[in-house]
Amino acid sequence: MTVTSVKEQVKKLVEVQAIDAEIYRIQRELKERPAFLEELKNKFEVKKENLKALEAKSKNELLNRKSLELELQTKEGEITKANTQLSSLKTNREYQAKLTEIENIKADRSLFEEKILISYDATDAINKEIETEKKVLSTEEGKYLEEKKQVDASVQEMGEQLKLLLNQRSQLLPAIEKSNLSRYERILENKVGLAIVPVAGNSCGGCFMNVPDQVVNEMKMHERLIACEMCSRILYLEEDL
Repeated sequence: MTVTSVKEQVKKLVEVQAIDAEIYRIQRELKERPAFLEELKNKFEVKKENLKALEAKSKNELLNRKSLELELQTKEGEITKANTQLSSLKTNREYQAKLTEIENIKADRSLFEEKILISYDATDAINKEIETEKKVLSTEEGKYLEEKKQVDASVQEMGEQLKLLLNQRSQLLPAIEKSNLSRYERILENKVGLAIVPVAGNSCGGCFMNVPDQVVNEMKMHERLIACEMCSRILYLEEDL
C-alpha cells in the first residue's frame, strides 16, 4: 500500500467516523426519548390512579354514612316506640326501666349522629383533595401531551437526519478498501461508535493511554493502519488530515 493511499484511507475513515458519531448519537436518542416519554406517561398514570383511589375513598365514605344514617333512623324508631310504650306501663318500676332504656337508645343515637358529622367532615376533606388532584392532573396531562408532541416531532426529525447521514455514509464507503472497512466497522461496534481516534500529546484519543514514540513514528511512515495497543482503536495524526 502506498503512502498516499494510507493517508487517503485514514482521511476517508475519519470522515466516516464523523458521520458514524452522529448516527450513534441519533440512534441513542431515538431509544432514550421514547423511554423518557414512557416514564412521563407512567408518572401521569400514577397520578390518575391516585385520583381514582381518592374517588373510591369518597364513595366508600358516602356508603358508610348512608349505613350510619340507616342505623340512626333505626334508633329514632326505637325511641318513638319506647315512648309510646310508656303510657301502657302499670308499675313505677317498669316505667323507670323503660326510661332507662330510652336514655340508652338516645345515647346510642348521639354516637351515630357524631359519627355522621365526622363522616361529613371526612367527605369534605376528601373532596377537596379530589379537586386539588384534578387540577394537578389536568396540568400534568397538558405537560405530558406537550412533551409527547415535542418528542414525536424530534423523533421524526431525527429519523430524517438519520436517513441523510446513512446516505452520506454510503457515498464514502466505496473509497475505503474492504479490509480496512471491515476492520473499522468491527471496532466501531465493539467500541460503541468510536473506531478511529487522533493521537493528542502522545495519548490515545479513545482510551487516553500513552502512545509510545515508536508507534507515533511508525504512524508518520504511513505504511499501514496503526491501532492503539490498549483499546485497539485505529490511530491517526491530525496533521495528516
